[in-house]
Amino acid sequence: MSIKTFFIATATAVLGLPVAVFAENYPYRDDALWVATPDRADWIYETGDSAVIDISLYRYGVPAAGVTVNYTIGDDNLPDDTKGTIVLDSLGRGVVNIGTMERPGFRDLRLGATMGDDGFSTAHHVKVGFSPDKLRAFTGEPADFDAFWSNALKEDARFPLTYSIEPVEKYTTDKMTCSLVKLQLDSSGRCMWGYLFIPKGGGRYPAVLCPPGAGVKTIKEPMYHRYYGEGGMIRAEIEIHGAHPELSEQEFASLRKEKGDYLKFGLENPEEYYMKDVYLGCRRFLDLLTNLPEWDGRNLFTQGGSQGGALAITTAALDPRVTACVANHPALSDMTGYLGDKCGGYPHHFRKSREGATADVVRTLEMYDVVNFAKRLRCPVRLTWGFNDNTCPPTTSYEVYNVITAPKEALLTPVNEHWTSATTERGHYEWLKKQVK
Repeated sequence: MSIKTFFIATATAVLGLPVAVFAENYPYRDDALWVATPDRADWIYETGDSAVIDISLYRYGVPAAGVTVNYTIGDDNLPDDTKGTIVLDSLGRGVVNIGTMERPGFRDLRLGATMGDDGFSTAHHVKVGFSPDKLRAFTGEPADFDAFWSNALKEDARFPLTYSIEPVEKYTTDKMTCSLVKLQLDSSGRCMWGYLFIPKGGGRYPAVLCPPGAGVKTIKEPMYHRYYGEGGMIRAEIEIHGAHPELSEQEFASLRKEKGDYLKFGLENPEEYYMKDVYLGCRRFLDLLTNLPEWDGRNLFTQGGSQGGALAITTAALDPRVTACVANHPALSDMTGYLGDKCGGYPHHFRKSREGATADVVRTLEMYDVVNFAKRLRCPVRLTWGFNDNTCPPTTSYEVYNVITAPKEALLTPVNEHWTSATTERGHYEWLKKQVK
């Protein structure tokens, strides 16, 4: 087990080097730049310790001297409980002591300032952890969790593997072929689509399943990870809603109106929950991959981010053939967390109200919670997450990581919000190559 922390030198942005890779934290073509530096290099404290944050603010690269910064502080993804102001010095700097926590978790310093004759406004935030290695999920585990999923897999196996495949020339290169696959899920016509990339050369290769992030949309940037196919791995980039990836944006907009709240559909009964077909469909895609004559017969991986990270974990837990799993900031984790007066994971059920938190709904969420699947992982796992993420908060990513008993490795990127860099994504590929047997 290991945790690696990756730091981005704040001087990089200040000195005028490219900053586009910093996404939300150091936004491209933004007049303002915040630099928030905790007094612990890894942004991690023990419960009971005080955390002090150095703040610097620049506009057009010039220090925001004398500007008043308003700040609030609250626990991860929870309302503010403290507020105050500081006035930046002649170099645009200030210091905020955000205090401590008595129980494991994250504190979020939320910053805002207005400056200039034009009333320019800017905001930023930074989270730090307190004993996060001791975080445990609030969500419970149904006594029949294993029996439920064992029965679901048996029922799903009754429908034979059925799929169609057609070449896609626009994504085919001199090193890999691309095909569009339609995978049937049952006799009623439910299906999933995917782009399948296979290396050229006539060999046999490891296979990687890549489930999608949340939303009802086309398969996003299918060539973004082209180095898998061109580097010697079969890769399937899939969708989960039965939507042909070549549908028009108008058609996807219509589908979003129909399925926009799909993570709430059927919550009253785990047998009827929308995600049941999704979890089983992702696992069924492994049947497709292992049925390919080009598969090497040994190495089978899952990899994804956010909802895709959740599905990478659930799929690996449901199928012992998976030999390694990579997940970025997994969603669907500790989904009942807000009922325990703490933050919960995406899609943030009960964040605003506990209305609808019936025993049946809670049981369904527990049956699909990634934390309960993570406990059952058997293969090596690599996780990565950022502390400043509000979509899939660091609290729930730690809760997933902390329960994994399989060989595991974490890449912590504290400054990140809900994104990973191209370098991190490439690092996943390099890590998976090392898992090939």
